[in-house]
Amino acid sequence: MTDEAMSPLRRRMIEDMTIRKFAPKTQHDYVQRVKDFATFLGRSPDLASFEDVRRYQLHLASSGVGVPTINQAVSTLRFFFKVTLRRHEIVEHTHFIHEPRKLPVVLSVEEVAQLLDAAPGLKYKAALSVAYGAGLRANEVVSLKIADIDSKRMIIRVEQGKGGKDRNVMLSPSLLDLLRAWWKAARPQGWLFPGRDPAQPMTTRQLNRACHAAAQIAEINKRVSLHTLRHSFATHLLEQNVDVRVIQVLLGHAKLDTTALYTRVATKTISEVMSPLELIAIKLRETRPPG
Repeated sequence: MTDEAMSPLRRRMIEDMTIRKFAPKTQHDYVQRVKDFATFLGRSPDLASFEDVRRYQLHLASSGVGVPTINQAVSTLRFFFKVTLRRHEIVEHTHFIHEPRKLPVVLSVEEVAQLLDAAPGLKYKAALSVAYGAGLRANEVVSLKIADIDSKRMIIRVEQGKGGKDRNVMLSPSLLDLLRAWWKAARPQGWLFPGRDPAQPMTTRQLNRACHAAAQIAEINKRVSLHTLRHSFATHLLEQNVDVRVIQVLLGHAKLDTTALYTRVATKTISEVMSPLELIAIKLRETRPPG
């Protein structure tokens, strides 16, 4: 199917997403998923039947793609048929696949320190320190502007995070010192971490590459990504007995259940919980007559 044939349909779908204030990346991904579906069909997707959608889901499952990819395709097709085409009957029997939640990879405090020390330059050390020190996502780090750093209130303003929500996170004194050192060295204007083109921010790809390089230099034998620093931030706060609801707000999680996942990897907290077996042993020692 040609782009010309798709254009009116694509334009309407983009308008529907714009009305609902979908993020640009989400819009791009949804359009791409519909194009993939059209390629599979070999004709315009607005002519598809329920059986076509079913065959496409079977095709995705058989091709070995991951659960997130399948679920994104289902989400896209539901939007496309229900909102753009008003054909609700097509997606009545489409279902998301439940994916077992895996424990996130978490670094120790010592490993985080080693990774930050191994960062390739002051710019990336500052950016990675923001990711860990404030628990920010990659796109939130690169989207920071100089004006978002409030040294008087000691907070960082995160604008339009996931879900289009603003929030404030803490700004530690040591992180402020590092950011000031970066500003004095580079004098960035506008974006806190500009890219190769100073008028544009650093890309998440650049930031993730720097994170991988730092982990390799630090010889950390774990699967480390930028999001690992966010996981470590949350886990280390939990191990400091910070209330999980406070951590939820700092991370910008919509649901407490998402934040509660970190209770499963907070090893310091787990190790400090007294086993009921130990309580029995203590009770026996107390009731046992002396020597």
